[in-house]
Amino acid sequence: MTDLELASLPHHDGSPLYVSTQEPVLGGVVALRLRVPRSFPALRTVRVRSNPDREPSYTDAHVVHEAPDAVWWQAEVVVENPVHGYRWLLEDFESDTWWLTSRGVSTIETRDIDDFRLVTFDPAPGWARGSVLYQVFPDRFARSAAADGREAPEWALPASWGDPVIHEGPGTGTQLYGGDLDGVREHLDHLVDLGVDVLYLTPVFPATSNHRYDAQSFDHVDPLLGGDEALVRLVEAAHERGIRVIGDLTTNHSGDAHEWFRAAYGNPGAPESEFYLWLDEQQTDYVSWLGHRSLPKFNWKSTELRQRFIEGPDSVVARFLKPPFSFDGWRIDVANMTGRYRDEDLNEEVRRTIRRTMVEVNPDTLLLGESTNDASGGDFLGDAWHGAMTYANFTRPLWNWLSVPGSPAGGGLGMTLGRTSDYTGREFYAAHREFAAAFPWRTRLHTMNTLDTHDTPRFVTSAREGTLPVAAGLAMTMPGIAVVWAGDEFGLTAADGEEARTPIPWDRVGEHADTIGLYRRLIALRRAHPAIAEGGIRWIHVSDEAVAFVREAAAERVLVLATRTLTSVDLGTELPDDAELLLAENADAPVPWAEGRVSTAGPAFAAWRIPGVELPPFSLAG
Repeated sequence: MTDLELASLPHHDGSPLYVSTQEPVLGGVVALRLRVPRSFPALRTVRVRSNPDREPSYTDAHVVHEAPDAVWWQAEVVVENPVHGYRWLLEDFESDTWWLTSRGVSTIETRDIDDFRLVTFDPAPGWARGSVLYQVFPDRFARSAAADGREAPEWALPASWGDPVIHEGPGTGTQLYGGDLDGVREHLDHLVDLGVDVLYLTPVFPATSNHRYDAQSFDHVDPLLGGDEALVRLVEAAHERGIRVIGDLTTNHSGDAHEWFRAAYGNPGAPESEFYLWLDEQQTDYVSWLGHRSLPKFNWKSTELRQRFIEGPDSVVARFLKPPFSFDGWRIDVANMTGRYRDEDLNEEVRRTIRRTMVEVNPDTLLLGESTNDASGGDFLGDAWHGAMTYANFTRPLWNWLSVPGSPAGGGLGMTLGRTSDYTGREFYAAHREFAAAFPWRTRLHTMNTLDTHDTPRFVTSAREGTLPVAAGLAMTMPGIAVVWAGDEFGLTAADGEEARTPIPWDRVGEHADTIGLYRRLIALRRAHPAIAEGGIRWIHVSDEAVAFVREAAAERVLVLATRTLTSVDLGTELPDDAELLLAENADAPVPWAEGRVSTAGPAFAAWRIPGVELPPFSLAG
């Protein structure tokens, strides 16, 4: 692929420049626009192929705007299904034809699964677009003075804050540092200083492990974390600072010490018996998460389970969204596995029920589902989950491009062979586009861009030298919710997900001022430019050592360049001489440019502001 090949291709995405409404309705008319660069062959025919009821139909497009750099076409379609797929068909004056789908331009006919998508489901809350989410693992974030007075439970292996993390063998899940919710509250100013506006807490319910994904109850907050009152104090303090808070709920399984499971285990007559998937009549053998008997799997055919857990104003889902707790949303653990077992698939029913309950209590709430591998299938079309916590479309491609080849990359990251590959920038782009293609645009904007999480090794552990600004910069500027896993801004390292749950070194903040400053600057860039939050993304350069794209909106555009080594990139007219340099990260890699050519002395991340896209207002009169 040559330097300017991408910039010369027709482009369309779901952003406001290209689609007349972000909230289409069934039966409504939506105008769609296509940008065709002047360097592309002149077109005599442009049509939109829709696929209502799985039967193709075509709509002719017409030219609505001619600019020096591109010709803009527009077509109007009637939204005929809740998920309305469409693609573009282009023909030049030599009768050569192209298809344009979410995967890009093709000279052969494309698949329905690759179509762009309009969706009529209720949108995510407006505050979630462009948000920066900070993930906290409560036991390891901060410990308040009150924690000293709490006695460790029998299952726990108490640890001092500076002790090494046990991440293999006995003690891995039971080592307890005593971090609590008041400790989180006492450090909210750190989040404010970074520019974070969403706090995501991993589970806060009582359990028999430090990770708490093996809940004993969903009725109250773990006393080891300070109990219900501590959660109320934390959420109130966060809200006062303009930070929303989402919780973590496991709908696939409970712990084997859960009150529901204990009531049903060996007791077929218990009402809770129908809550789980039993393998014998005595109810002593059961289905569990990946064979871990401490995590028995829920049976979502149970009406009573739904009423207690996810359905209606008295359910667990509802209770923690209402005052006094007032969560602003949920992240659902292993959402992809929920309700699925052999020939049963109740996932759609469960996720839609969860969202319906949330809307009834507070529609201004966010619902994210964990699906660590390919999340681009039918689960994430917008009927419930607003976005995915996934690794396939961003995290794994990024690691494979910016990590030392062959580095260990096990755990929840999901690398096929447990190690990184040696991707070029072209392969990073191709992998990202492949796994993001099937998401509707709204889902892409709310899917989490994570360098790492509590389930993965830390990115910087195996990163190529100097590439942290590149990786973090891409997380902040590509479509999606930008994520900071607590400790990333301290430059913490870890070989696996368990070791990644390192206590935050609050006594050494000064030692990490440079990395904290990097995150502060990158987050500020994101927060200052709406084009990064909501604008479209048009890729303009892909090579082995560099990628570049433009986040586009009517008011402004932000051009982003990311390189992993010394290189020179020709961005042509996409980078005019009067572009405003917003940020250039890596002191050893300056980014001067002339006539669109940028040279870097090593890994670099840079962003420029250029004028927005001037187009006539959408009109539905052809």
